[in-house]
Amino acid sequence: MRFYSVNRRVVAGLALTGFMLAAAGCQSSDNGILNFGFSKKDPTAPPPPQNPQVLASQLRAYCPKVTLRDGTAFFNTYAKGGAAKPKKKKADAAADAEAEAAAAAAQTGPNGQPVDPAHDPAKIVYQASISDLTRDCTHANGQLTMKIAVAGKVVPGPLFTPGTITMPIRIAVQHGTDVLYSQLHQYQVQVTDPSAATQFVFTDANVVVPEPSATDYQAYAGYDENAPATTDKSKGKRKKHVAAAAVTN
Repeated sequence: MRFYSVNRRVVAGLALTGFMLAAAGCQSSDNGILNFGFSKKDPTAPPPPQNPQVLASQLRAYCPKVTLRDGTAFFNTYAKGGAAKPKKKKADAAADAEAEAAAAAAQTGPNGQPVDPAHDPAKIVYQASISDLTRDCTHANGQLTMKIAVAGKVVPGPLFTPGTITMPIRIAVQHGTDVLYSQLHQYQVQVTDPSAATQFVFTDANVVVPEPSATDYQAYAGYDENAPATTDKSKGKRKKHVAAAAVTN
């Protein structure tokens, strides 16, 4: 009887120990051995989309960013004339060589580099620059309408004379390599004060493009060097020249 009693105590102790270990295992974090389905995802559930579509509300609030391309922020107006070339004498090789050397020396800048007489900084009448860009957008009838504004200033140059400067400003909107809108504006600014910069704001309120299906449109603004040169006929002494890279299509 005593032997039976001891064995029964041993069995009871082992049972109690096993229960405690099982309870501790249930309270521990799931390490992959125990899996009751609470912390695991449903294997039959579809995976989340890799590229979720843009919501309609996001497209209605979308307004493409406007940027300046490199080299399109400046526009210079030069006075006519440059270094005069000496007349060459016929059949006089020495005189021809001397004349060419004199012309080259007259067209050399302070740093020793050749200076194009038509683009000589000393001949600048005005220098215009774009300093800020902004835009506003509305969505209606399957179209996106943008109002793009360009702000900048015109600074008198060494050969300043009061008058009107005409600046070729191009506004464009692209979708990848496709040009959705491109318009060149000949914008005029009256400059009268030789001692201060003249501020200007230009606005193109008629930029209309198809409603985008994604947020991937890009708008550009800047001076366009492909604009034709013009001459102030009343003075007969000035010509317009754009010293910046174009906003191309």
